[in-house]
Amino acid sequence: MRLPTFSTLLTLTLSLTPLTIPLMVQSSWGQETVETDIETLPQQAIQQATQGKPLESIETFKQLLTIARQEKNRELEAFSLLGLGFNYNNIGKPQPALEQYNQALVIFRDIKDRSGEATTLNNIGAVYDNIGKPTEAINALEAAVTITLDIRRGLKDNDREAYLAAEGGTAVALVNLLIDQNQAQTAYQWANLATTFELADYTRLINAADKVNNPDAKKAVQDWNKQKQTVETLRQRLQQNFSETLAQQLQQEVAKVNRLAETLSEKYPEVAELFETTPEDITRLQKTIPAGTVVIQPVLLNNNIALFVLTANTLTVKKVPINPQDFEQLIEDYRAILSNRFATGWRSKGGELYDLLIRPIEAEIKQLSPEKIAIIATEKLRYIPFETLYDVTNQQYLLEQYPIHYYTRLSVNSIALQENKPPSNPKVLALGNPKPREPYNLPESENEVNGILNIFPNSEVYTQKDATLSNFKLNASRFSFIHLATHGCFDQEVCCLPNCEEPNHVTLETNTLLFADQNFNLADANELGLSNTELIIISACKTALRQNSTGQEISGMAYILERVGAKAVMASLWVVDDNYTKEIMLEFYRNLNQGMNKTEALRQAKLSYKDNHPVFWSPFILIGSGK
Repeated sequence: MRLPTFSTLLTLTLSLTPLTIPLMVQSSWGQETVETDIETLPQQAIQQATQGKPLESIETFKQLLTIARQEKNRELEAFSLLGLGFNYNNIGKPQPALEQYNQALVIFRDIKDRSGEATTLNNIGAVYDNIGKPTEAINALEAAVTITLDIRRGLKDNDREAYLAAEGGTAVALVNLLIDQNQAQTAYQWANLATTFELADYTRLINAADKVNNPDAKKAVQDWNKQKQTVETLRQRLQQNFSETLAQQLQQEVAKVNRLAETLSEKYPEVAELFETTPEDITRLQKTIPAGTVVIQPVLLNNNIALFVLTANTLTVKKVPINPQDFEQLIEDYRAILSNRFATGWRSKGGELYDLLIRPIEAEIKQLSPEKIAIIATEKLRYIPFETLYDVTNQQYLLEQYPIHYYTRLSVNSIALQENKPPSNPKVLALGNPKPREPYNLPESENEVNGILNIFPNSEVYTQKDATLSNFKLNASRFSFIHLATHGCFDQEVCCLPNCEEPNHVTLETNTLLFADQNFNLADANELGLSNTELIIISACKTALRQNSTGQEISGMAYILERVGAKAVMASLWVVDDNYTKEIMLEFYRNLNQGMNKTEALRQAKLSYKDNHPVFWSPFILIGSGK
């Protein structure tokens, strides 16, 4: 007889100072008959560990370990060693814990279980940090994060979200530890890589990861995906039925796939980030930051926010303690106030966020005397316009102090391309109000796009039935500015469900734009030929902040359009009053026509309306080049 397959995912915690690193124990094994009830022993061991009975749990894991070695079940053996290591660490015996973990690490590497390998390295890093050996802790955590990123790259869409939720703590712990060790540059390298991977994950969710403009690169990515799938199939077979021959074959295929990824990264820069698993040199990245620009990137680290401040030549970081639940609630409350014209209290809530996100680095920003500030917002911070953060001391919005735009992430290719010299005589392709009926009607958008024609006479305008996807695709490559006064939906769950019964609700498929003839899916962005596009504006789009959301919608959309050539994207974080949208957009274009750069032009347009509720002027954000 054979034992039933056992599969469990145990999430325990190892307390660090000041962070918590999750211990992940994952196993799936089969199948030989023994007298002990193998089905209940693992759960018993887990329950004992989580109920504060480490000594009892140790004895149960020892029983499991004996069974595993008798049955030559190496995966169960590694699982048991992980459990023992966890319990030894919990009772203050770090050396026995490391001994168990190191034995488990050897087994996971032998059986090619990379998830188990990453888990074990994570736990080894936690122990080293607890006993005051930061160098060893950093080495282990860096190795764990590298493996985790590589695994993410190969996961299918429906597996990725659960995996990211389970494994995210390792990268956070690594960045936090590096900051504590005064290794700000290395900490930022890993933080920036995590941001890039987060956006790459988003593009995969809409099947756009392998859609690139270069046909040779596209074919190369498709070939790589096929080889990667072969690897995943082999890995599944190995988990079901281990054999040395299959393990060696898997090792060879993994090496082949990794070599191909390196080749593609060098040959096709536009797809390099799809294969990146190690942090890029921060000095090289910094050189791409334009003169006069200060980049601010807040990174959430459980009980702290790390505020990275970068210029082309400097990098500093400051940690600000927070209560994570209170901070998340503050963001949600603030977003709710900003997006509701009848709500009050935006200055007080904006002041709280200013004190957390800007005040700690305020003196440093002033000393750098920036011409403009670029924000790399992460997680739920993507849902709020930083322009509205309010300095209660000086009674000023941050926008009144500095022009502000956004980057999706630091990337040599993206920023270098974004900061090329813009055209001297811009012309605009403008489409507006493609479906002039409720609930899609945007009557002022027709005046909006016709007003653009008055400012830039060489432009072309299409409205109502002529605002078609066909006209958009046919003409997009001829214009440096593209203005789409139409509905766009980038919410993953809420705002665009088909067959919605809510009255006056715009129903669109997720990640689509509304046109007169048919809707456009962002996954097809490579078809547009945007390599000469200085700016694409989508002036009536929508996202929604939910409890489990991370704000990837707008940033992810911008990331996709950047990868197919657009140097900047302007979008709105929520649906805005039709008339205010028209006025702010036309003011923006008038400012451009007077010689202002994009960032300053948008700033001045917003400042014209700053005495009104921020719901009307604040949601428009510029992502990408500020020139």
